[in-house]
Amino acid sequence: MFRNLSKYALLFLFLSLSGFIFLLRNMHTVESWNCHTISALYQLQTRIQSSLLSANLPTYNPNLTFCAHLGQKPSAEDELEERYLLNSIQWPGPPPRFAPPTLRSTSDPVHSFFTILPGKGRREWRLGDQLEALVQVHDFQGRPKRYGGDFLLARLHSPELGAGVAGTVVDHKNGIYSAFFPLLWVGPAQVEVTLVHSSEAVAVLKHLREHRPDRVFFKSLFRLGFLSEKTVCNMCLPPDQQPLCNYTDLYTGEPWYCYKPKMLSCDTRINHAKGGYLKNLLSNKEALLFQSGVNIKVQIRASGRDRIDVLPPEAGDGDKVTPSVQLTPSGHYFNNSWRPQGGPALRRFEDSAAVTQCLRNKVINMYGDSTARQWFEYFLTFVPEIKEINLHSPRNVGPFMAVDTTHNILLKYRCHGPPIRFTTVLTSELRYVSNELDGLAGGPDTVVVLSVWAHFSTFPVEVYVRRLRHIRRAVLRLLGRAPETLVVIRSANLQALDPEVSLYNSDWYSLQLDTVLKAMFRGLDVVMVDAWEMSLAHHLPHALHPPQAIVQNMIGMLLSHICPETRTSRE
Repeated sequence: MFRNLSKYALLFLFLSLSGFIFLLRNMHTVESWNCHTISALYQLQTRIQSSLLSANLPTYNPNLTFCAHLGQKPSAEDELEERYLLNSIQWPGPPPRFAPPTLRSTSDPVHSFFTILPGKGRREWRLGDQLEALVQVHDFQGRPKRYGGDFLLARLHSPELGAGVAGTVVDHKNGIYSAFFPLLWVGPAQVEVTLVHSSEAVAVLKHLREHRPDRVFFKSLFRLGFLSEKTVCNMCLPPDQQPLCNYTDLYTGEPWYCYKPKMLSCDTRINHAKGGYLKNLLSNKEALLFQSGVNIKVQIRASGRDRIDVLPPEAGDGDKVTPSVQLTPSGHYFNNSWRPQGGPALRRFEDSAAVTQCLRNKVINMYGDSTARQWFEYFLTFVPEIKEINLHSPRNVGPFMAVDTTHNILLKYRCHGPPIRFTTVLTSELRYVSNELDGLAGGPDTVVVLSVWAHFSTFPVEVYVRRLRHIRRAVLRLLGRAPETLVVIRSANLQALDPEVSLYNSDWYSLQLDTVLKAMFRGLDVVMVDAWEMSLAHHLPHALHPPQAIVQNMIGMLLSHICPETRTSRE
């Protein structure tokens, strides 16, 4: 037996030596493998890794909410502000249950209705009055709801006049809601009330936000020569499953992690990208709460009339009834033009010549998500004199730059740092907004536009508060060294919803972030473009990237603050 083994060993040694000699003699052939062959092998490797990536997603403990407490430890003052902000967005919900509710016992927009209440003290409505509509929510069996928490939207509009204003909804926490509207124009006005989500659906959304921050996941590519690996990345990765690469920002302390590649080091990371959306997040009962045309953004009918006629104010009408709710809309539409409440009057920039004259010698720095990029793209379309410079950046990702050398105009756009759900961003181009602001000199010819909200909807609100805190500090530093700098902040807006989008980008998530954003920058020397009310008050359908008519009014707000109307221009 051992004699036979020795024969095989000699044969194996002979074959090995022959193969080695053959390889040495044909080394030039191996070295001449062309790039197409290597590329094919790399593409095959990439496809295999992509297929394995989803299978290797982390497992989350639904009772673990460590995501909200990552990053630098906040100061006592920061913690106090955070508690105030979280309390300000507390949302009433269904009473505690031992089992999830059935669809039949949840809010049904078809069985619900609203009623316009008569004016206090008189039968007619006049300019400057306040209109109230009472909303009664019923379930699918036609029974009145006994608790609040439904997400309702209300607006008053006039298609004939191109007018509209956002309403204020007050939850009485018993299935009854009041919608209040300021009467800001003379003529017809129609009430519209929409159920966006039932209270039961909101409870599901809240649970997902707090316990499933992984429902949008990210990935990064690591590469060294021809060797590459992809791993899952996120702000909130369970630290007890695999070794982590820590990419926490050194200046802000903003956390970001990737699972460490098996064969490569952490410093070989070359890009960041959206990995995808997790599926099957809901039980069968919960899925019934998110049905298009049934209980997602369905209008509630009126019991009685839904329209009124607003009359001019009476002569000597000084004894007005004290309004039930103090309404402070940021503005309203009339003749399809936005009219802000307070601040400079909105100027009309009808042609590109007026825009270039306004932007002469200006540098416009835009930072944020794709809603900020939409403004950059608007300028390129509306002002042909502004030409984009090819920076060889990925489409829809950036960074982007455009110039008008004749009028000395410079436009720049850069996306904010992670979390960002773009296709592929080079790690060298991943920048946090606060760090970018610290690099600006500022001055009277510098404009800063910020729009940071859409990519934070899947995380606990504390994560967004922390990001805004860093941005706010950077804004204050910028205004401290260059007070003439104009800082414009674009708020969140409404968007089209379906059962899937609702779980990641629901308007309820956006409303909560929008409330926090406005509270954190209130009182600062910045301009707030209220995209929420501008999209709610308009008659066009909601969209993540609003239609051009709405964007044109937003740009009008921006330009009106860059070039405010003077007495000479009014004359």
